[in-house]
Amino acid sequence: MDAFPAFFPLAGRKVVVAGQGEAAEAKARLFEGSPAVVVRLEGPQAFLAGAYAGAVLAFVASEDELFAQAAARAARAAHVPVNVVDRPQMCDFTTPAVIDRGEVVAAIGTGGASPMLATLLRHDIEARVPEGAGRVAALLRRLQDEVRAALPDLARRRAFLRAQLSGPAAEAAMAGDAEGAADLLRQALAKAEAGGGRVQFVAGRGPVDLLTLKAVRALAAADVLAPDADADPQILALARRDAERLAPEQAGPEALAALARAGRAVVRVVVHPADPEALRVLAQAGVEVEVLPTAAG
Repeated sequence: MDAFPAFFPLAGRKVVVAGQGEAAEAKARLFEGSPAVVVRLEGPQAFLAGAYAGAVLAFVASEDELFAQAAARAARAAHVPVNVVDRPQMCDFTTPAVIDRGEVVAAIGTGGASPMLATLLRHDIEARVPEGAGRVAALLRRLQDEVRAALPDLARRRAFLRAQLSGPAAEAAMAGDAEGAADLLRQALAKAEAGGGRVQFVAGRGPVDLLTLKAVRALAAADVLAPDADADPQILALARRDAERLAPEQAGPEALAALARAGRAVVRVVVHPADPEALRVLAQAGVEVEVLPTAAG
């Protein structure tokens, strides 16, 4: 990872766009509909550090090299990160291609090397992110404190939220019924539908393109990953980076059952078929078990 992606809160924040022309207009359009206050600077005013004071971000767009240099110096003097259009060597950050779904924002960056590639990838990903995704995020933000109060244990809270993302509350939010979605989420919370965790077995021999979509999603959602020592690294790369990792000797069925009963989503990545004895022990422990074959069977 050559550059670290980060998201800046915009509510009540100041963003400065210095310069004029289509490039400056394009940067200003990025913030249309956002809660940020966009300040436009032209001429000598752009060279004053005080004009950038309190800003969270600054953009400089000008074909005039001297203007770009002076404006960038002024922004940095005010301790504001600056992006200078078409001059990556002068940038503190680069502008990604953005997918805007309100509360859900995705960004694709190439470190300034190929904006066209970032735009192409954005179009591919945008088609897969439903318009209502932001409304689901808004629902979860609205009830965040209630969910935390009802489910203080992090693992059980994650299990509950994971279930709700594909449940009736999320469907209602997607459809635009904010109040109905909130009612459904509160009903699920009142019924303590957080549930326990489960253990899913994913084929880890590879190649990665033989995995089913369900297996890919299981890896992405896993709280705990327990791979065989010789599992395909490309398959393991699909798991969350912050997922807990267990060595093979730590991944006995009793240990996996304990994790699942604590509400953890456990994925056991196996190179050989799942051990029938391990499946039996997990079933006897009352743990939900799922074996996910490859697309080839």
